Amino acid sequence: MSMFLQKSFPTLVVRTNLILVFLMIALLPHPARAQENQASGQSSNDSSANLNEQVRELRTLVEQLQKQVGDLQARVPTAQVTESVGNRPSAQGPVPAQLVVGPSQSSATSQPHGFDFLYGTTVNFLFDGYYGWNFNEPIGRVNLLRAYDVLSNAFSLNQADLVLENAADPTNGKRWGARLDLQFGQATETLQGNAANEPRPEIYRNIFQAYGTYVVPIGTGLTVDFGKWASSLGIEGNYTKDQMNYSRSFWFNFLPFYHMGARFHYQVNDKLGLNYWVTNGTQQTEPFNGYKDELFGFVLQPTKSLNWTVNYYLGQEHPDFKFVTNGPPNLPIIQGMPFEPIPNAPNGKTHIFDSYTTWNATSKLTLAGEGDYVLQRLFTSSKPSHTEGGAVYAHYQLTPKVAFAARSEYLSDDGGLFSGKTQALKEGTATFEYKFSDNFLMWGEWRRDWSNQPFFLTSTLFMLRKDQNTATVGLVWWFGGKQGAW
Repeated sequence: MSMFLQKSFPTLVVRTNLILVFLMIALLPHPARAQENQASGQSSNDSSANLNEQVRELRTLVEQLQKQVGDLQARVPTAQVTESVGNRPSAQGPVPAQLVVGPSQSSATSQPHGFDFLYGTTVNFLFDGYYGWNFNEPIGRVNLLRAYDVLSNAFSLNQADLVLENAADPTNGKRWGARLDLQFGQATETLQGNAANEPRPEIYRNIFQAYGTYVVPIGTGLTVDFGKWASSLGIEGNYTKDQMNYSRSFWFNFLPFYHMGARFHYQVNDKLGLNYWVTNGTQQTEPFNGYKDELFGFVLQPTKSLNWTVNYYLGQEHPDFKFVTNGPPNLPIIQGMPFEPIPNAPNGKTHIFDSYTTWNATSKLTLAGEGDYVLQRLFTSSKPSHTEGGAVYAHYQLTPKVAFAARSEYLSDDGGLFSGKTQALKEGTATFEYKFSDNFLMWGEWRRDWSNQPFFLTSTLFMLRKDQNTATVGLVWWFGGKQGAW
């Protein structure tokens, strides 16, 4: 029985009884008619007395039923308001953070057919801000080689995010899903602002992820995603709340942030999963050449405490056309933007070998490591440039509210693929984490970057140092219905 019928059924019953009572009254002989019919010899006084008594009883019954109808009508609006708040408790308790649009909420209850597609959708918000200090006091307050904590001596908005997700649930017969991540702030410029990769970044700048999912009923289920998604090359991710440290490593800054295309995942068993991607390129929502990049990889989990990921990525990261502002007339255009082909466009390939593992050594201690090797050629016959190195991580949960983390990494940039200069980069980070609540974290972090070459900015123009030291306080708030890592 629907919610509407459950609420309306008592009122309908009472109203039906009223109708029956009125029908009974209408069918009873009128006292005047009864007196006329009984004038032939029966006692008219007795008959009239009996009829009048029945009428009084029926009127009493009608008044009682009318009172019941009034009481029910007075209570129905209150019941509807209580139902409309869904998962919210009464006024005595706080409103929960979960914003799941489901059958218990008023929009879905009052219009079940129009809002069925929102069932199970989580609405999630995140704010990430920081204040940092660079002891070099660099010109422009710029922290070089940082992905997100890019400014010194500034109260900064790293990112503000809105994540909408309706995940596939094949175990319950729902094989499709979708996700949308909208992002704003300094991190957005890092993710989308590189014109060397993205031909028209302004179109997609605030869309970090947008993809649909379908689980094909083959074996254990083949998961297919189509759209734009965050890259899983490298162990670190976009959302600070899910990381061991507040700042990101050199390798996170160097490896791709996202891809546009189709990806496939097949879970062979509870220990082995296989991955395959075909994409427009590394950090390319729109391609700048006709080559389609590919990834081949696997995820191995021999025990519940150990997880190992291995990836090989093959791409061609050189454009075959360019947009121009001043060129010959009658050039072709893309939505009003003129472009021209690049003669003898480079066709050298990019190879990325990426491997990382996470080990939950104890209930409080987590250890992780990453190793990477990147090789790129301008042309197929060119001498390659390559970058290799790795990082190690440790995270210790001292108490439910307090944790410590550390990271150390090495990146050899032969040919300047990452930094634009051939150099050996090193980095060490120590992080203190305090949890004010389940949805509010604070980080205090000390980080030292150094190189074998003068590279880092100082307070004097063109005077460079081999190191930079920073101290940062980061604050992250988030809430929503999505559980686990984002």
